[in-house]
Order: sequence, then C-alpha cells, then structure tokens
Amino acid sequence: STLAVFCGSSFGHDAVFKAAAADLAKELAKRKIRLVYGGGSVGLMGTVARTVSDELGSHSVIGVIPEALNEVEVSGAIDVDTRVVKDMHERKALMADLSDGFIALPGGYGTLEELLEMITWHQLGYHAKPIGILNTNGFFDSLLAHFDKCVEQGFDSDPKKLLDAMLEYEAPRGHIAQAKDGTLQIDRA
Repeated sequence: STLAVFCGSSFGHDAVFKAAAADLAKELAKRKIRLVYGGGSVGLMGTVARTVSDELGSHSVIGVIPEALNEVEVSGAIDVDTRVVKDMHERKALMADLSDGFIALPGGYGTLEELLEMITWHQLGYHAKPIGILNTNGFFDSLLAHFDKCVEQGFDSDPKKLLDAMLEYEAPRGHIAQAKDGTLQIDRA
C-alpha cells in the first residue's frame, strides 16, 4: 500500500517533530508501505522521504512538487521518483490518486491546507480513504477543538456520522492510519 504524508518543509522549534517524522518513516519502511510526499528535500518532508528511501529504496518514494517550488524546496536532492506538476491543486490531486490514505504531521499553512482539502474531499465523497493526524506534542489540539466547534455550531451536514467515521475508523491489518482521539494508532497485528 501507499500513504501520502503531509508535513512541514521546516523542522519547527522542537526536535520532537523531526524525531516523530523519522519514527513514522521507519514504521512505514518496516511495513513496506510506499510513500507519496510533497517532493522537497528539506524539513520534516525531507526527513520522511530520506528515511523511507534509505530503508526501502528510491523506488518506494514518489515526490510530487509544483514547478514554482521545485528550486525552493530543492527537489531531486533525495533519490526518489519526482513528479513536477503545474500547481498546488495538481499536486494534491496526484498525491490523492497515488495513495491509499493520508497522514498529517506538524507543518505550516501548506500542510493544513493539504489536510483540510483531503478531509473536505472525503466529506464530499470524492474519496473514501483514511486520514490520520500524528498529533505530536499536541500540535493539532487547537485544530481538533475547532473541528468540534464546527460540529457544535452546525457547520457539518452530518456531524455525528463524520466524527464517528473518523474516530472509529479501524484500519485493515498492517496499515498505519487509524486515528482515534486525535492521535495516530499503529495497528501492529
């Protein structure tokens, strides 16, 4: 299987974020799960890609990067299958097409935008793939609280169904994508 990972093109101020990115990448490699990611070689994004590539080989990693970011995020510095696309929309669409699920790690506006678009596409029925959030050091706590507020204020068409599906999702054996209580649960069976 293949998972798309959304994460920062920087490391953040706490070393725990880089460690969590490396741990996730090692677990993906251990389970022989291929990676689709944003295509850069910097920050958490580079850590995840480099680790999976080192463990499984470059054939196991696909980087998808828009033309405008190709030099900024230094694609090509890690030996992976790099796909250069026209823009961010094309990037997300290709990442979604190539993956069986999504995991978000800490990151900035781009990471949030990618995560929220995949959640929106799921809600609209464009895909039925699992979405996991690796809530390292409570990074996503306020976002998860905002999701609750959206439901409380009636801005979800079927809030119970949506939240039940996200919180009760049971990944098939051997997959990393089971989100419960805002954390990523790894099915080790």
